[in-house]
Amino acid sequence: MEVAEGEEAVRRVQSLTQSGLSQVPPQYIQPPQTRPVLPSHPPQTQHIPIIDLSGFDPTRIQSTRVSIARACRDWGAFHVINHGVPTSLLHHIRHAGLSFFNDLSMPDKLRYCCSPGAAASEGYGSRMLVNHDDADQVLDWRDYFDHHTFPLSRRNPNKWPEFPSGYRETVAKYGDEMKNLAQKLMALISESLGLRPSCIEDAAGELYQNITISYYPPCPQPELTLGLQSHSDMGFITLLIQDQVGGLQALKNCCGDSESWVTVEPLEDAILVILGDQTEIITNGKYKSCVHRAITNPDRARLSVATFHDPAKTVRISPASELIDESSPAKYRGIVYGDYVKSWYTKGPEGKRNIDALLLES
Repeated sequence: MEVAEGEEAVRRVQSLTQSGLSQVPPQYIQPPQTRPVLPSHPPQTQHIPIIDLSGFDPTRIQSTRVSIARACRDWGAFHVINHGVPTSLLHHIRHAGLSFFNDLSMPDKLRYCCSPGAAASEGYGSRMLVNHDDADQVLDWRDYFDHHTFPLSRRNPNKWPEFPSGYRETVAKYGDEMKNLAQKLMALISESLGLRPSCIEDAAGELYQNITISYYPPCPQPELTLGLQSHSDMGFITLLIQDQVGGLQALKNCCGDSESWVTVEPLEDAILVILGDQTEIITNGKYKSCVHRAITNPDRARLSVATFHDPAKTVRISPASELIDESSPAKYRGIVYGDYVKSWYTKGPEGKRNIDALLLES
């Protein structure tokens, strides 16, 4: 695979760290209002809910739906345990990602680089959330590798690394397992609102899946940077695993209009479920997409694996008709998903401003 023209000139965050710099370059410094307040030592009082799926035991399914409904209303995110995905596979994909970033030389990594200027292009990159027309946009302290895994017509393992041994097979199997879990979770989320199990998946048309392995190198000034800026995901549902370093934060309403960032503590072998904007639209706002970000660490690199499940770009997403009546009118106008994606990348993520633009006047 050839290096895309101009991409070799883009400095990777990992190479900046390896150069021994003691200060963050200006293009990575967040404005004062978005800089993180780093976690203090006293333990936080709020925690992402943990839901035990117990292998989807049918005798416990009703209580599971109730727990999912509460988590979707209150957080837009929850951990699942006993989810049925082999824990060995979770370890294997984390190992594969770390080996790619830590054991390959930069020239070898650049063989798989993304096409410059293309939104959500597959491969090795550093600027996924960047509007390339905005020269003043602050950059994230992150490198990543994005894989297109579903539909199968998009899946081309030849675009993925050959090292470490078994990397391509691991990513493919991981994608299969995550899609299966996502379909089960979307059914439970639909049922928790009294909808038919296939409601969300039917709305998706053909389900699209991307797997993004993110690498957050140590940062000399974590108080000035973000590994990933504040945003809500575009699609239906994201399934995320992280290592034990931690750094993911979710925005939580505390009381009234007050909001605070809650650190999502790593749970080994658990999978974090994050609701995206299309789920908020189709549930007519009964369930909220989760605004989240990643902070950086001064001493340790961090790795996460996010698996996104999105609608086809030709599909129009609107609130489910079963959730709309005279007393509960539609809160969002429908939108073709491809148009939503284009707007998201043109305007930039910045919290939930893209979905807020779809709100109808009450």
